[in-house]
Amino acid sequence: MPLTFNVVAHDPLSQARLGRLETPHGMIDTPVFMPVGTQATVKALRSSDLLACGASIILGNTYHLYLRPGHELIRSLGGLHEFMGWRLPILTDSGGFQVFSLGSLARVSEDGVTFQSHVDGSRHLLTPERAIDIQLALGSDIMMAFDECTPYPVTYDGARLSMELTGRWAQRCHAAGHKRAGGLFGIVQGSVYKALRDASAKELQDIGFDGYAIGGLSVGEARSVMYDMVAHTAQQLPERQPRYLMGVGKPQDILHAVRLGIDMFDCVLPTRNARNGFLFTSTGKVVIKNARHRADGRPLDPGCDCFTCQHHSRAYLRHLFMAGEILALHLNTVHNVTYYQRLMSRIREAIRLGSLDELTVPEF
Repeated sequence: MPLTFNVVAHDPLSQARLGRLETPHGMIDTPVFMPVGTQATVKALRSSDLLACGASIILGNTYHLYLRPGHELIRSLGGLHEFMGWRLPILTDSGGFQVFSLGSLARVSEDGVTFQSHVDGSRHLLTPERAIDIQLALGSDIMMAFDECTPYPVTYDGARLSMELTGRWAQRCHAAGHKRAGGLFGIVQGSVYKALRDASAKELQDIGFDGYAIGGLSVGEARSVMYDMVAHTAQQLPERQPRYLMGVGKPQDILHAVRLGIDMFDCVLPTRNARNGFLFTSTGKVVIKNARHRADGRPLDPGCDCFTCQHHSRAYLRHLFMAGEILALHLNTVHNVTYYQRLMSRIREAIRLGSLDELTVPEF
């Protein structure tokens, strides 16, 4: 197997589990949150910053790196790890979400998706085989199958047709990735319809992937519906393989999904919110531009050990942000990424101790 995954502990009161995921570039303790490094960088952070924040795996993106600087260039320079100076594991998204987010600029067919580049307007065809080839060139530790991101809301028949197309593409991705050094995950689709989620999960397991992701959620549906879909779908996935909930990133949603049996998460929330001055703390959100922080000499979070909290006050961070200084983006991002990594560490320790039911996070 390109990946090995072992469940080392279970929470006694939920479906949560503690795991160890071994990849070509190292071991990952799960549950884990992956900072998003779409274009070969987690915005505003160096690789050394990511290590200091506690990150053990990051996410890159097939679509963006294919368009710029090009996957063949990255391949010629030793792959994505060497290119960006990050020696630990990398998961790459297949680009499905990005091409479908182009809306009228993208056309779906059985073969794949024809789309217009947001960079220079050029036309491209991204097929399941091409998505895998790009990810192989990048040297991903975990590749994602190319899927159709089902819109929301959608009728049952619309979701069924989309899910069936994703299944056929998954088969092609699996065939194209047979020489992979790392892992390949299939993506369960089916929108908010349990029968379709069941059918998708079964088809992907019949194909045989190294792990399974739940896609097509947190796209506009009510939180209660998302929770219901995650709870249902997670129980259709193998116990001995990792489960990845794509794009869900509010701390309270992560904690809930962990209790439902999810192992892996990614989201742009910590980094995007940092650049907008929205900071996560153990007592709730801090909007750093607010005037109340103008003369506040306290750190963002007294209990946080990140560089930002250990060296700078809220007053200084507000000054940087209001002055439009680049350093504000860096320091804010260091803090938010550290908050997420410390949250996952607390979750793992609570599972280990059997006390996950006692763990709470603020509502952000």
